[in-house]
Amino acid sequence: MRVVSLVPSLTEAIARSAPGALVGATDWCTHPADLDVTRIGGTKNPKLDRIVALAPDLVIANEEENREPDLAALREAGLEVLVTEVRDVPQAFRELARVVTACGVPVRPRWLDEAEEAWSVLPADEHRVTAVVPIWRRPWMVLGSDTFAGDVLSRLGVDHLYTGHGDRYPKVPLEELRAAAPDVVVLPDEPYAFTPDDGPEAFPGLPCALVSGRHLTWYGPSLAEAPRALGEALRAALR
Repeated sequence: MRVVSLVPSLTEAIARSAPGALVGATDWCTHPADLDVTRIGGTKNPKLDRIVALAPDLVIANEEENREPDLAALREAGLEVLVTEVRDVPQAFRELARVVTACGVPVRPRWLDEAEEAWSVLPADEHRVTAVVPIWRRPWMVLGSDTFAGDVLSRLGVDHLYTGHGDRYPKVPLEELRAAAPDVVVLPDEPYAFTPDDGPEAFPGLPCALVSGRHLTWYGPSLAEAPRALGEALRAALR
């Protein structure tokens, strides 16, 4: 089985579950750190000729991460393309199981069971908090409706204030974000790399939780540690 992955989190899942199957991955596929495969460009601008030249049995994609014209071109070249859709945590587990099966993994991976267990034993919501969750600045963009990251936070007791917005990732003026007065501002390190020196200064007087984008937005082996890691970051900000 020869597999090309166009989705960083699914690259990690495939590498853990089907060692040796991956022959290509995007430039943004950073896990596992020792992944040694042909790089085929970005998620939005893959080098289609390079993918075709790898002659994969399967290309793994995602309806949000990748562009339909690129996927159509790969199909026209005779390649099989599996497109995932992940909008919440339960759907992530279903799609991950589908991906590893499609990659020829005969037995359900242990990490997948561990990840499901981690999300099945969350403590009861004793005190929910509100948040805004920027994912970009210049212009400011935040989590809106129907997002995987929004569902992740909701399951951890965090209600982000733009969950009812008509857009999935709306552009919102900074003044409006400040005026919303959330209990906490959640700042992931991807897709925009918010840091202690780049992000919190825009929200004076508001607690800011700097979190790993891999734990907030990736669906794969990182799901096993995400509840703990995100919970710790949120609690630290709200002390």
